[in-house]
Amino acid sequence: MTVLIDIESHEHHLSSRASGAADAKASPGRREEYLDIGLVNNMADAALMSTERQLFDLLDAAAGRLCVRLHFYTMESTPRSDWGRDYVRRYYRGMGDLLNGRLDGVIVTGAEPRASCLTEEPYWSTFAEIADWATENTVSSIFSCLAVHGAVLHLDGIPRHKLPAKCFGVFAQTKTWHHPLMQDVPRTFRIPHARWNEVQEEDLSDCGYQVLTWSTEAGVDCFVKPQKKSLFVHFQGHPEYETQSLLGEFRRDMGRFLRGENEVCPTIPRGYLNEGAEEILIAFRQKAISGRQPELFAEFPVDRLAKDLSNVWRLPAQRIYRNWLLYLASQRAGRSKSSGARDETFSAARRHGRRLVAARSAHPARAQAR
Repeated sequence: MTVLIDIESHEHHLSSRASGAADAKASPGRREEYLDIGLVNNMADAALMSTERQLFDLLDAAAGRLCVRLHFYTMESTPRSDWGRDYVRRYYRGMGDLLNGRLDGVIVTGAEPRASCLTEEPYWSTFAEIADWATENTVSSIFSCLAVHGAVLHLDGIPRHKLPAKCFGVFAQTKTWHHPLMQDVPRTFRIPHARWNEVQEEDLSDCGYQVLTWSTEAGVDCFVKPQKKSLFVHFQGHPEYETQSLLGEFRRDMGRFLRGENEVCPTIPRGYLNEGAEEILIAFRQKAISGRQPELFAEFPVDRLAKDLSNVWRLPAQRIYRNWLLYLASQRAGRSKSSGARDETFSAARRHGRRLVAARSAHPARAQAR
């Protein structure tokens, strides 16, 4: 098994996915045999387990012959229910364990915005500590969705911008640089997005970030920047999402609308459903708007909508994460020979990366996958 989970209990739901393999505590092995990766899971209680599963499965598909040991961490300042607090108490480590150690890589997830300003989020000070820690104590760090906005705000003062409508759907991305993280990734591919805010390319470029993928509809997706000792990788989208993740998010938002918890009826995810399924969802949405009542939620046609969904982003997502794991392995091997040495492949890519200018036209060419 290429991915091990470092937990105390074998009752964790991922144990069955690990095919009964012993967890990393029981079979620690030699340090050089594993890539130690932390998951700082800041998702809401309802998404804790699905986020673990999504990233576990993606890492497992990407690892190949590499061995990964996955560690779970929680920010104690993240608001949770009694169930959520009990769950993270059983399966997660606290910030003290993270901030007093080192990891090869860390993945930091976002969360639904609760405050109008990021610095007013209940976990902000802890999040800032994590970002600072990661610059010195990881080879590379991945930030996802809202965590992206927090990282660039804290480290470079780049603000997020509120979108006029939720960026929601599966959008075509075009590679804008020949960068090692994009090795073997098609020139044009599609990635899910689900967010109310964005950071803009001009702000990122002014602060030394390198935008790797960009979309005419969704804007910037993946971008990178070395932060002290760590390569920071940012995804405004969600390469880790499963096939039905966007459908589940729409259904959740529709439930909130029908119960009166949200006054905005959710928009239909773009580029996600086939024509027949989209017609079904349009009809249900119109019914919800015209006769808004909680009981209508029971009629949500989830089975009819889910049966023809396809995961068109899985292979490019797997390749990107594969390249990230290879970077961790090669960089760590180089540092073991010469402490603090930088990986020549990646530093050369930063010095001499070639921008794909076509991606900046008003209608970038949709090249065939290569």
